Amino acid sequence: MNKKLISAEVLAQSGVTFGTSGARGLVTQLTPNVCAAFCVAFIKSMQQSFSFNTVALAIDNRPSSYSLAQACASALQQLNINVVYYGVIPTPALAYKAMQDNIPAIMVTGSHIPFDRNGLKFYRPDGEISKTDEQAIITEQVEFFELTDLIELTTSNQATEEYIKRYTSLFTSPWLTGKRIGIYEHSSAGRDLYYRIFEALGASVFRLERSDKFVPIDTEAVSEQDTIKAINWSKKYNLDMVFSTDGDGDRPLVSDENGNWLRGDILGLLSADALNIDALSVPISCNTAIEISQKFKHVERTQIGSPYVISEFYQLAEKFTTVAGFEANGGFLLGSDVQLNGKLLKSLPTRDAVLPVIMLLIAAENKKISALVNSLPQRFTYSDRIQNFATEKSQEIIALGKKAPEQLMTKLGFIDTEINSIDETDGLRIRFEDGNIIHLRPSGNAPELRCYGEANTFSTANKIVVTTLSKIIKLDTNLNT
Repeated sequence: MNKKLISAEVLAQSGVTFGTSGARGLVTQLTPNVCAAFCVAFIKSMQQSFSFNTVALAIDNRPSSYSLAQACASALQQLNINVVYYGVIPTPALAYKAMQDNIPAIMVTGSHIPFDRNGLKFYRPDGEISKTDEQAIITEQVEFFELTDLIELTTSNQATEEYIKRYTSLFTSPWLTGKRIGIYEHSSAGRDLYYRIFEALGASVFRLERSDKFVPIDTEAVSEQDTIKAINWSKKYNLDMVFSTDGDGDRPLVSDENGNWLRGDILGLLSADALNIDALSVPISCNTAIEISQKFKHVERTQIGSPYVISEFYQLAEKFTTVAGFEANGGFLLGSDVQLNGKLLKSLPTRDAVLPVIMLLIAAENKKISALVNSLPQRFTYSDRIQNFATEKSQEIIALGKKAPEQLMTKLGFIDTEINSIDETDGLRIRFEDGNIIHLRPSGNAPELRCYGEANTFSTANKIVVTTLSKIIKLDTNLNT
């Protein structure tokens, strides 16, 4: 007889925690029983508000993801819950299918973090779980049997087909005829369906650099190598755009015709404008060009993370007809149904990589993408991170900045600049009198310290971040001495 376990006890001992987007941990921590504990607790918490007997399940291309999905399905079997397994697909494709079927969903993914880590994202029948839901999952006392044997999974392609149809059905003609789009496939969960969407819309597609090894692309911290690749591909194939995503396909990475990657919040701004969105919910880290452009009736700033962006949708929907959000990483969240090309596009309140790219192409139909970007208020942002940086140390730096901001700024080399304002919505965001901005915060998904810079020139924004991170690396662990 298999041993009985209690979900809350297993999770408390696992070392796996919820971050800004799902539960994340080392693969070694995400044992079958830990996955089972998360899943049975999720189901019990959902059963308090929803009636269902089926759960949708999908994975990314990480080496560990299939076995984690097996553990999830095996645990759900104990609760007599049916599982529909959609294989390797983008997170928004899974979320969309599950919402149409009015059932919960579980996505096995670590998004952009290295392959020695992984995670679980949970979806209610009506969209992403909230921070309140996360707490319920952690504290639920659900009994389950220890997993010893994992079931094999049979793949359905329905979620893939419906996600493709979501976008191709909006158009009656191949309106992208003549456009040349490069798709940097690497190990993205959507690499087998993106080319189908763009080819169906008429574009000539160049499928680039598919990888058998997992590639941890972070759309907020693009490597120099990937920067060079896009420029070279654009020249070699005479492209109008290079398109890619992070590991689970919910964050886009998009270039202009010269191969220069767009910042995610600039992509979001252009896309929301093309969609005629009334009100936006965006994280505090996004570019202030959003407000300066005066393209939207209202802009609400939130903590960083899609649950915070989504939580504002409900309030905004009471006052405005069309509502959306996006993040600095490029993920676009559609908070209301909208009319596009005379057809209904249903809301999808979770990060999506495809919608903003389609809207950018619509906006740039008779223009260059670079011209669209240059038409915006010229505020430039840059971000980077220190990896393998203890969260406790990040918190110590933030605490010093809140207690003695001038002292921290001096330590970071900002000697001749006066502080204008301080925002503690998420981490520490300081605006100087000259308009420059520095923002520090610990990552919610991994032991990393992120730094964002904003200024009137890209070189200044870049310098803010590079200088700050190099100074932090040299700081003593005890910053208060």
